[in-house]
Amino acid sequence: MSYIQGFILSVIQGIAEFLPISSSGHLLVVRNFMELQDAPVIYDIFLHFATLIVIVVVFRKRIWSLIDVLFKLKEVKSNPEVKSRFNVILLILLTTVITAVLGVFFDGLEITNPKIVYSLFIFTGLFLYAGKFLNGKTSFNNTGLKSSIIVGLAQGVGVLPGVSRSGITITAGILSGLTREAASEYSFIIAIPAIVGAVVLKIGDAERLLDVVSLPVMVFSFVTTMIVGFFALKLLLKLLNSGKFHFFSFYLIPMGILGLILG
Repeated sequence: MSYIQGFILSVIQGIAEFLPISSSGHLLVVRNFMELQDAPVIYDIFLHFATLIVIVVVFRKRIWSLIDVLFKLKEVKSNPEVKSRFNVILLILLTTVITAVLGVFFDGLEITNPKIVYSLFIFTGLFLYAGKFLNGKTSFNNTGLKSSIIVGLAQGVGVLPGVSRSGITITAGILSGLTREAASEYSFIIAIPAIVGAVVLKIGDAERLLDVVSLPVMVFSFVTTMIVGFFALKLLLKLLNSGKFHFFSFYLIPMGILGLILG
């Protein structure tokens, strides 16, 4: 893999991981176009790990508020605020378990057909547009069991190439009653254990990755993904708060239709 190819894939990952247009779907389509089908899945996950760092940086205050609870377990019963944050931690664990079960199932499908990806682009676009008519009222610290289950199911479906993980989980969060801000925070925080889990499951392919991608290109791709991802996430949050999240459906649906016609 050349620096130019690594740069293109990194930019796509950085943008599409956060903007609701499916990073895995776009990476698969572009890899096919550049004839890089031999690049192992671990390369995509490697780039996902770069975006994980971006999530930690942007949501560091919310993440720390959850970590801080672990040092205050004695206050769970007496302090309502600590109790609510502790409950959110338990719900995040439940969401992660649901995602893991669905993720293992869908991972075995090994979807590589671009036409299926294009069809899932359309599905994601329609789902995002439907979110235009939703408006939850529940804050992050008041996240409930219903939201945990619904978002967990959505994130499980989000592993399919062509389905935007961020798009489907944020919309599902709003559908379950969360505010847009709470839905975005919950969506990206639950991505952390999901990405870490994916890295652990695919770590055995790391040696094969070095046969296809040189170490300098990997480092270059990693840094590029982080930089692009940071600005993409900031843009996403701005659009989400301004009620323009569904605008991405105007890209995904035509993209999917065009791909099915020309593919």
